[in-house]
Amino acid sequence: MDEIRPTAEHSRSAPSADGGAIAPGAGAPVVHRLPGLAMKRRGPVAVWLGLPIVTLGIYQLVWYYKIHKELQEFDRRRTLSPAGSMLVLLFLSWTVVAPLVSYHNTGKAIANAQRAAGLPVTCSPAVSTWLSFVFGLNIWYMQRQLNLVVDAYPGVAPGTEVPLAA
Repeated sequence: MDEIRPTAEHSRSAPSADGGAIAPGAGAPVVHRLPGLAMKRRGPVAVWLGLPIVTLGIYQLVWYYKIHKELQEFDRRRTLSPAGSMLVLLFLSWTVVAPLVSYHNTGKAIANAQRAAGLPVTCSPAVSTWLSFVFGLNIWYMQRQLNLVVDAYPGVAPGTEVPLAA
């Protein structure tokens, strides 16, 4: 019978962190980068004050749905529920706690979008939550933070594929 001998290429293995060996070719992780879709730039004051006054508050719900949908399409690695987030504000706002949790989670989603765009994270989930007690300024704050992500891709139309940094 023929003897099977490993070649030099197959016998090499890289040491792992725990002292064992990593299989050849497994030293570098495979990175699958999905492109995201660019978001729309909106005026923070119009979103916070102007349009909600004109539409008797309905625009805030529409805006909340739209930003969650755009965040979901921007970074598909994260799962968000645009309708669920909007319905929390619509039906559970009387509980006070549910909208605060939703605002906190939205702040985390915006921070993740900033990270995915390769920006330093400046959106604080706590600020997104607590500014809701100051004339609803959390809406203005969150839109300003979202605009930073939009500005990371200058000249790109909303819905256009953009590369994600991380």
